[in-house]
Amino acid sequence: MSAAQDQAATAGTSGVLGGARLAPPTFSSPAEERAHLKVRLAAAFRLFAFYGFDEGAAGHITARDPERPDHFWVNPFGRHFACLTPKDLLLVNHGGEVVEGDGLVNQAAFAIHSRLHAARPDVLAAAHSHSIYGKALAAIDTPLLPFCQDACAFFEDHVIHEAYSGVVLDTQEGDGIAESLGSKKAAILKNHGLLTVGSTVDAAAWWYIAMERCAQAQLAAMAAGTVVSLPAEVARHTRGQVGSEIAGWFSFQPLFEMISAREPELLG
Repeated sequence: MSAAQDQAATAGTSGVLGGARLAPPTFSSPAEERAHLKVRLAAAFRLFAFYGFDEGAAGHITARDPERPDHFWVNPFGRHFACLTPKDLLLVNHGGEVVEGDGLVNQAAFAIHSRLHAARPDVLAAAHSHSIYGKALAAIDTPLLPFCQDACAFFEDHVIHEAYSGVVLDTQEGDGIAESLGSKKAAILKNHGLLTVGSTVDAAAWWYIAMERCAQAQLAAMAAGTVVSLPAEVARHTRGQVGSEIAGWFSFQPLFEMISAREPELLG
């Protein structure tokens, strides 16, 4: 059990300790859950913009609809992450059709995310963008090493997807990414960038932010000298402490607090 999980258990069924929620909320209806995840999704986009993960029209985060598991919410193609609110999001089915909302679907988002969601019923959300250090790490055919506590969250829980043949526009390529990912939380898409998944929007977004920062730190360490990794047993133990889904969800909460305070229009 991670430290966050242990504290959540101590807090009891409410998941609240000392005024802080330590477990994801529960919902009385699918409509309530949908409203919550759309706010979280819009917040994730704004945080990606805040951290500089935007790159023109590239990048997408998706969240599976609570009532329609073969539909997901996604950003409209060509809109800046920093401008998105919950009402701007599109509901797309696994045929690539927009069911709710106004805007175009990024075909790469459809090709990748529709196949990820189909292959992984446990995944509620998936995140991918063309962030600088993720692209750099993806260029050198090197995994994220367990060189610090934060990087241990990804120890034995990420893969390198080797195949790159251009912009992902075919669902068969999405199937290949899903197959490479398997049951893990993250992938380095070779010559492309990073991809993360989670059982909540919060966790998927946090894993991406954390992985990008770890990529930056690893590249800096590699430039300075030889990277010293932690022993496998230590890295594995640390992953159990900081790499669980509840730990990923909880780590996102301070960021949500910050972005919703800075940009209150996010909450409508």
